[in-house]
Amino acid sequence: MDALTLFGLFAVSMMLVCYAAEERSPWFILAFAVACALGSIYGFLQGAWPFGLVEAVWAVVAARRWLMRRGTASM
Repeated sequence: MDALTLFGLFAVSMMLVCYAAEERSPWFILAFAVACALGSIYGFLQGAWPFGLVEAVWAVVAARRWLMRRGTASM
């Protein structure tokens, strides 16, 4: 297993863990956004640009969800 494959495995595993824990804290939503960004980087590095593009969109969606949830949690 090469370094790129390990990186992709890490990114996707973190996405799964953070998605499962989203209800515990808004910080898991932010961590999910970061993991999606890592997944996007992995997709582009391995040459699967559609995967990289979709993961980039998910990173933006998750970051927006984090901002909205963080705003409602502070009220």
